[in-house]
This record gives sequence, structure tokens and C-alpha cells, in this order.
Amino acid sequence: MPRPVAPAIEHALAEARIAAARGEVPVGAVVTDAAGRVLAAAGNEVEARHDPSAHAEMLALRAAAAGRGEKFLAGCTLTVTLEPCPMCAQAASFFRIGRLVFGAYDPKGGGVEHGARVLAASSCHHRPEVVGGLREADCAALLRDFFAARR
Repeated sequence: MPRPVAPAIEHALAEARIAAARGEVPVGAVVTDAAGRVLAAAGNEVEARHDPSAHAEMLALRAAAAGRGEKFLAGCTLTVTLEPCPMCAQAASFFRIGRLVFGAYDPKGGGVEHGARVLAASSCHHRPEVVGGLREADCAALLRDFFAARR
């Protein structure tokens, strides 16, 4: 039986909007367990933390693992509004998540379906199930509007 993802993408979109309101690139991420319970959620905090690795995915994965008291997130789903970059795709593999769901595709900076295609590399030790394009138009519009307002 497939795990529910619709509530998680809505939650991730909410996190992305909060990040945008703080002046961060609007990306949100949510980690849920096998029953769909939220373990952690985050938006980008790169600017606030002065840390280029403070992507929403990294923050949510770290918080979920810490909350569970485990280094691996087997059976969990990472839902994010934008295709993860290579760093975040590799982190998803290292955390051993069961499923990666994302909204907008990122032809320029993505690392799952584009660019490095980290999860398809022969050196990748764990490959989660990947579902891309969930609420793609809404996720892409949020990013497009954010950057248009800055030009």
C-alpha cells in the first residue's frame, strides 16, 4: 500500500513559503515515517545560518534522525518542494530513506533526475524510491515568483 504524500507536500510548501518570507530561497522539506507522521520539517536557512549546507532537506533529515535517536531513516519519506541538489541527494542516500518525493524539477542544480544523478551512480550504496513532479506547477511557481520579485 503506497504511503500518503499529499499532506507532506502541502506541509513542505508551507515551509517553503515561510522560508521565502525570511528572504531564503523557498524550498521546504518534510520527513515522515512509514505511517505518514511528520518527524521533522524545515525550510532553507542558508542565509540565516550563514551556512551553504543549511538546505531544507539537510535540516529536516538531521532533525528527524536526532528525534528518532538513530542515524538511519529506513522506511521514512523525504518530501521536498524542489529536486534535491547533489549534496542533498547524497544525504538522502546516506540517511537511507525509503522514498524521496519532490515537486519541481531542477535542470540547473538538481542531483536526482538532472546533473550528477547521484542516486543512479554506481557508487551509490542506497537508492530510495524516487517520485518527482508532485505539485510541480505550484512548487515551480513559488520559486519563479520569489526570484522574479528580486530582479
